Amino acid sequence: MNLKYPIWIFIVVLMLLSICCAMAGLMPMTALVYLGVLGGIAAAGLGFLCWRTLKELGELTRSLSTEKPSVAADVVLLKPLVTVLNTALQKLSEPIQTVRQDNQDLNLQLQLLRRRKNGVETILNSIQDAVLVADSQDRLILANPSAEKLFNFKFDSSRLPILSDAIDQSALLDMMLKARNSRVCHVRHELTIKADGENISFDCVLSCVTDDAGRPVSVVAILHDVTREKEISRAKNEFVSHVSHELKTPLASINAYAEMLVDGEAQDAATIRQFCEIIQGQAGRLNRLIEDVLNISRIESGLMKINRQTNSMALILRDSLEMMQSYAKEKNITIHTPPSILFDQVYVDKDMMTQVVVNLLSNAVKYTPSGGQVTVQIEVNDVEGTITVSVTDTGIGIPEQEMSKLFGKFYRVEANKNFAKGTGLGLNLVKQIVETVHGGQVFVRSQQGKGSTFGFVLPLAAAGQPAV
Repeated sequence: MNLKYPIWIFIVVLMLLSICCAMAGLMPMTALVYLGVLGGIAAAGLGFLCWRTLKELGELTRSLSTEKPSVAADVVLLKPLVTVLNTALQKLSEPIQTVRQDNQDLNLQLQLLRRRKNGVETILNSIQDAVLVADSQDRLILANPSAEKLFNFKFDSSRLPILSDAIDQSALLDMMLKARNSRVCHVRHELTIKADGENISFDCVLSCVTDDAGRPVSVVAILHDVTREKEISRAKNEFVSHVSHELKTPLASINAYAEMLVDGEAQDAATIRQFCEIIQGQAGRLNRLIEDVLNISRIESGLMKINRQTNSMALILRDSLEMMQSYAKEKNITIHTPPSILFDQVYVDKDMMTQVVVNLLSNAVKYTPSGGQVTVQIEVNDVEGTITVSVTDTGIGIPEQEMSKLFGKFYRVEANKNFAKGTGLGLNLVKQIVETVHGGQVFVRSQQGKGSTFGFVLPLAAAGQPAV
């Protein structure tokens, strides 16, 4: 509907007609009728005009609220306003589209950054080394769980703590400060930190991160625990030292007595026999040392030849005790043997198990003062199908804090090193033979100053022998 000339013109005409009629002398009642009709028409026109205006405003609002605003609606009364708005929207449409495209690009970049951040955090959290990052204002801006555990704090990225408040290690703080001030991109230091009452050694790598202008932005510290490596290196050095000593002593004896035989210092058969027995004994000592090293290597590499048969544990103990009697008598130590039992059959390599028992008996006699006692016991558990062999001495005992390390390769108790010599291979070989080869279990109980009990548990032949 086209209302080019609004209804107001018609209303004005009617009002003028009414006035003219009244002036022409028409009856007052007629004039009132005309005025009433005129008022009704005027009210109807005004209502229609308001309704039409509200409708066009609604259409205009809906068109402006769409994703692509346009005011090309079917409007008449607000057409001048529509024309102005269309012109303005045409001018703003291109910037709006540009802003929308930029917004989409920013959202995409934000998602990529979040994924990269999550990926970096996942990688960082999976690193076993402790990682710390501090900014130019000495605030801790990044720390992985390993660092939190090491320095006993909880990192909160929303609250960046001061580095010195989170880490109570002046040596590390000084290293990070020097690395940032010197702007060195890569430097390594050895750092020792005391945690849980133990000294932990770290290989600390420090890097200073700079901006394009060369100004230091942050410093990164990565702490790699090298305690185990240092212990292994120290143990190997001690092993070489001990093995060298163990090799030197029998070799010196062999060489000395061989020279005396060559020089003819042994004039009678008894002296010659004595010299030869000493040489033979020292050669056997060398052979045992070399065999221990080789056997451990063979077992760990899986190249050890195993000859399992059903054997009596009592007979193995008897043969082992016979080997140790002379050594025990030299130290005036009494060995108590176990009573006979009805069933003690085990499916084992006899030579290897003899070596296990000899090692345990040798250690018991070696670390027991003169006049002490060594007791060997056997217990059979028919319910579980196992046999337990234990060797108890009245020796110097072992400190509690070192009990868990006894069966480690090359390990020797620090407090007992001056009491007896050794290479630290015997107990490790016992553990390898019992647990790795025969599927048993070794154990130890000790009280410093009162003695120790070493032993092992093996399956009985009925339970341990494989089916044919």
